[in-house]
Amino acid sequence: MDKPVQKQFAPIPVEAEVIGKKVLDAAYAVHSALGPGLLESVYEACLAHKLRQQNVPVATQVVMPVMFEGVQIETGLRLDLLAGKLVIVELKSVDTLIPLHEAQLLTYLKVTGLRLGYLINFNVVHLKDGIKRMVN
Repeated sequence: MDKPVQKQFAPIPVEAEVIGKKVLDAAYAVHSALGPGLLESVYEACLAHKLRQQNVPVATQVVMPVMFEGVQIETGLRLDLLAGKLVIVELKSVDTLIPLHEAQLLTYLKVTGLRLGYLINFNVVHLKDGIKRMVN
């Protein structure tokens, strides 16, 4: 009987892991200071500010085109936050994360070719309950 074939994935780049840890540390600091219940845009601005304080380059509301049949299509896909050009951070301030939120981040990872992303819902009492790490 043949053994099942397992895909071999390259490890996440060390630099992405370091930036990912900084993203999480910054998110905890923002949530600790502000708590739940604010607009997503407030958390985005504060998280970007906190990351810049840690010397992490940050871009917000990054428009991502999609390549289709060799043509670049401007789709309106927007990454909430791109940290260090290596980690996508999709922010929410909702009652509950749903599979569509995860699919959104996974799509962004696939379109960009990046490996690491975080889905962070700030509308929770304990931030650890609102964080989902995703790897492409």
